[in-house]
Amino acid sequence: MEHANIGTAQHAVSADTQKVLRNTYMLLGMTLAFSALTAGISMSMNLGSGVAMIMSLAALAIVWLVLPRTANTAMGLPVVFLFTGLLGAALGPMLNRYLALPNGAEMVMQALGGTAIIFFSLSAYVLTTKKDFSFMGGFLFAGLMVVIVGAIGAMVASYFFGVDISLFSLVLSGAIVLLMSGLILFDTSRIINGGETNYIMATVGLYLNLYNLFTALLHIIGATSDD
Repeated sequence: MEHANIGTAQHAVSADTQKVLRNTYMLLGMTLAFSALTAGISMSMNLGSGVAMIMSLAALAIVWLVLPRTANTAMGLPVVFLFTGLLGAALGPMLNRYLALPNGAEMVMQALGGTAIIFFSLSAYVLTTKKDFSFMGGFLFAGLMVVIVGAIGAMVASYFFGVDISLFSLVLSGAIVLLMSGLILFDTSRIINGGETNYIMATVGLYLNLYNLFTALLHIIGATSDD
């Protein structure tokens, strides 16, 4: 009887995990599509980089201050779409700049393809092996802090002192690719091992991983292009 109860409990946990995973990927697909739509609108309106910066800051304020309070309420979904819509629209000016370059469309497609390959490969690995990557949490957090401090330092050095940060930006983008790849492993592992039970928060985590991975790959491809 005891073994039967244990088996039933494990089955229930597995079913709950599958539900979270299914809802996460469904919502992730919807938010990515919505971001593509808002990016297209932003591009057609030729929004400037200043507007994009404001939208990015608004999105960050939402994910830090609003989403944690609404993720378990009926307002969670509208907030997620507002957040991802703003970030999608913020991509518009950057995409327009790349598309104006020779082979710009090819660069964007390469970045999209690279993002998809990395995401599906790493996700498939975690889903197949069920490996627990929670041990990477401290390292990834430290890496994230280093990247943020480095990015802020580079912007200050460039804006106030006129320092050429092109090489440093390329290195930083490479670090972001590695960091986001690690976070994809970490976040997916948390879902399948029961560490994250809220599909809205799980979606936001994976969305940010993909968003940053795409922009970093696009910068690397653009910076290393011969054209």
